[in-house]
Amino acid sequence: MFNDREQERYERHFSLSGFGMEGQTALRNGSALCVGAGGLGSPAALYLAAAGIGRLGILDDDTVDLSNLQRQILHDERSVGQPKVQSASQRLTNLNSDVCLEVHPERLEKDNIMALFRQY
Repeated sequence: MFNDREQERYERHFSLSGFGMEGQTALRNGSALCVGAGGLGSPAALYLAAAGIGRLGILDDDTVDLSNLQRQILHDERSVGQPKVQSASQRLTNLNSDVCLEVHPERLEKDNIMALFRQY
């Protein structure tokens, strides 16, 4: 079940026809891996965390550059020079501390793809 804080946070989801408490429970019990914390991974990670996914992995081997900030909305000026996974983890924890975040500061390669995907 959901505690009072979660009930308030997700009340819009609970009221959605076809989603409701069952859908929110499935989301909370679910997991996803964002491959990249850049232009596409940033909004995806933000929405997944805000929606209440249970476990979210962030995979990226890059650091935040000032030129990233106009399109990578997960990061801000304080993040410049930080690994993207570190910046993402801080921002997403501030957004929803109930999400279990796992960072993978590496590049997706043929040698690690199966091991990473099996985790999610």
